[in-house]
Amino acid sequence: MNIEPNFATLWLSGTALIFGLGLLFIGGEMLISGAAKIALRLGMSSLLIGLTVVAFGTSMPELFVSLNASFSGHSDIMFGNVVGSNIANVGLVLAFSALLSPLVIHFNRLRIELYMVIAAGLLLLALTIWGYFPRPVGILFTSILAVYTVLSYRKEAKENNRKAKEGEVDKSNHSPYPLISGLVIGGLVFMWFGSDYFIMGAVDIARFFGLSDLIIGLTLAAVGTSLPELASCISALRRKEGDILVGNIIGSNLFNILLVLGITAGIKPFSIPHQVLLRDLPVMLAFSIILVPIAMYAKEIKRWHGAALLAGYFLYIYSLR
Repeated sequence: MNIEPNFATLWLSGTALIFGLGLLFIGGEMLISGAAKIALRLGMSSLLIGLTVVAFGTSMPELFVSLNASFSGHSDIMFGNVVGSNIANVGLVLAFSALLSPLVIHFNRLRIELYMVIAAGLLLLALTIWGYFPRPVGILFTSILAVYTVLSYRKEAKENNRKAKEGEVDKSNHSPYPLISGLVIGGLVFMWFGSDYFIMGAVDIARFFGLSDLIIGLTLAAVGTSLPELASCISALRRKEGDILVGNIIGSNLFNILLVLGITAGIKPFSIPHQVLLRDLPVMLAFSIILVPIAMYAKEIKRWHGAALLAGYFLYIYSLR
């Protein structure tokens, strides 16, 4: 008697998932276009735009999903969403992008951010041993991110002033600010609604098949909230904005830990599921650490790197059974 309504709900959830996916890709295209125009208009590097503006925008779904899950009493979905999203960003999004086209990665320009992601992951590992994420640590995380963003912008501004004095800044063909604002805000709005529809559909489908909150967070919610990164990366590849792509992934992982978990804990401290200590957090750290030797020695993420990362991601997903 209950089979038909269940399958009707499943069909609606699948429709919501596909519709959300479409909105995410439209939003990603708009956001990358607007971000590239900001970089040109302000004389900022594409890498810094990827590390800040795009990373912040594509981390918004994780933030809203995490806050919603935390206030709804589903802290396992919230924590699993962040950890799983960071794993998916490297093992799925960055890997898939590298398969499409090798990605140049500048270690001298990204080493601080790479080390910050690893350090934040190690601190998260220590908190997991304790089993609790307190409000003071949440405030510390958001403060560190705020200081990093301000210092990065000031460093870029000094470089721009030097170029301006030397006449190296090209001020031609700048798009008007209303167009840039419309693209960035419109892209974020599309990704907001797209993520909402995707998560709604994905979680309903997962519950239909009886998956736990943590597994939902680590897989469906994580992949769903990583779709803005994927959409942005594909758009960046099409526009040959490799620095925005790489900066987006590394910056997004940094924002996910420091901003998403920091704000969530600052508003409502939460317990951390102990089972992530032996499996999920080590995998997240491994995917972050492996980028250091790749950036330091290979100087680019080659297609075979992408294939290896993708294989590692699917092995991780297989281990969740």
